[in-house]
Amino acid sequence: MTELYDLVIRNGQTVTDKETLKQDVAIKDGKIVALGENLERGIREIDASSLLILPGGIDAHCHIEQKSSSGIMTADDFYTGSVSAAFGGTTTILPFAAQHRGQSLRDVVDDYMACAVPKSVIDYGFHLIISDASDAIIGQELPAMIEDGITSFKIYMTYNDLKLDDYEILNVLAAARREQAMVMIHAENHDVIRWITEKLLDQGCGAPRYHAIAHAQIAEKEATHRAISLAELLDTPMLVVHVSSEAALNEIRRAQKRGLKIYGETCPQYLFLTIDDLDKDGMDGAMFCCSPPPRDKESQEAIWEGLIDGSFSVFSSDHSPYRHDSSGKLAAGPKPTFDKIANGVPGLEIRMPLLFSEGVQTGRMDIHRFVAVTSTNAAKTYGLYPRKGTIAIGSDADLALWDPKKQVKITADAIHDNMDYTPYEGMVSNGWPITVINRGRIVIEDEELKVDRGSGQYLKRQRPEAAKPLNRLVKEIDPKTNFNAKFI
Repeated sequence: MTELYDLVIRNGQTVTDKETLKQDVAIKDGKIVALGENLERGIREIDASSLLILPGGIDAHCHIEQKSSSGIMTADDFYTGSVSAAFGGTTTILPFAAQHRGQSLRDVVDDYMACAVPKSVIDYGFHLIISDASDAIIGQELPAMIEDGITSFKIYMTYNDLKLDDYEILNVLAAARREQAMVMIHAENHDVIRWITEKLLDQGCGAPRYHAIAHAQIAEKEATHRAISLAELLDTPMLVVHVSSEAALNEIRRAQKRGLKIYGETCPQYLFLTIDDLDKDGMDGAMFCCSPPPRDKESQEAIWEGLIDGSFSVFSSDHSPYRHDSSGKLAAGPKPTFDKIANGVPGLEIRMPLLFSEGVQTGRMDIHRFVAVTSTNAAKTYGLYPRKGTIAIGSDADLALWDPKKQVKITADAIHDNMDYTPYEGMVSNGWPITVINRGRIVIEDEELKVDRGSGQYLKRQRPEAAKPLNRLVKEIDPKTNFNAKFI
């Protein structure tokens, strides 16, 4: 009998954000070409009995081979980062091409492409980070980059070398509205954090645990409210990244109830870590310092509810790998004050397994919701759907075969990134992806990497539907003025 397909996966249950079906999956030339029972033979076949066949994960927020604004390079390059992602069931990553002030966006992207092309083992795209909102950047370079398929970018309301003021944010939002690009925003009030930090340090309170005190929940709440207000003024869709507190979540919920296109994202550290983790002996608390920081148990519960009820549309790792040594967390010295500790925690590999274990396996989260927040919604939000994020004829054959009975104890030695610790040390994941496929290529099988470095592909993305404005600009400026036509 002639084989019609390159690969057929049989006897498994396919799961999308909408349905679960017992069916076979046929793949040819990197695409899903047939779904159903009793399909023709493939050159290679996989028996997926007792396994779940899920869309490959999309990690839409990770920092890889990126130099921070303070000059510290992440521990993972595009090889180790993409390998770690793949072992955790992720087949697409969207890290940042970070502009530092004075840099051309084109030069920045060219630099990141030079790093990613020879190294990444899975598919990838980029978000831009905009720290220089000059007229030339916003009026000329940014539209050109969006036209070239980088249809999302991140801006900051904090960090000295990254933050934009409200005037600059409005200019960026106006450009995003015109170009129908997705704006991601880090929402924390910089001056609140700076003021509390100064008071703490004046009192000799410099240990890692004070990082969480300085980054007060009210700083996140106020900035989230202000960011949403600016987005509403210009009717620009916006996604608030790495939300950590119930107060900020409630600002997002209020905006959504009013019909605004405001989206939310949260991350593993806000589900599985708390403020107590920063209060370790010596400098061990530095391993858990990220911004915003993990909160208390009550906030943790609220973030879970926001992920389950749909307030958050995306679950990303915010993988920011800084080793616990002088190259990373402790670059400012062996005992730096909390404001000098490199900000960020790793999480690429554990993002999906821990959520599957503590959400799906406990009955807390529907598996279709799991697929939505780890894959499908990111594809829709960032211009990759339906090429990515689903199991459908014509979509890329990006699949993760999950064994719901496989238990994995998470340790630094078992994780495939280039870190010397994991903040999730000792946790046990009930369920793990055992075979991972990207564009029909078997990337992970039998706990081994099966593809070469540089075999991932760059993804030029479409303008996402999620970024289209609603045409409901605020009227307070002048009800008789067509604000849209005159100013945007």
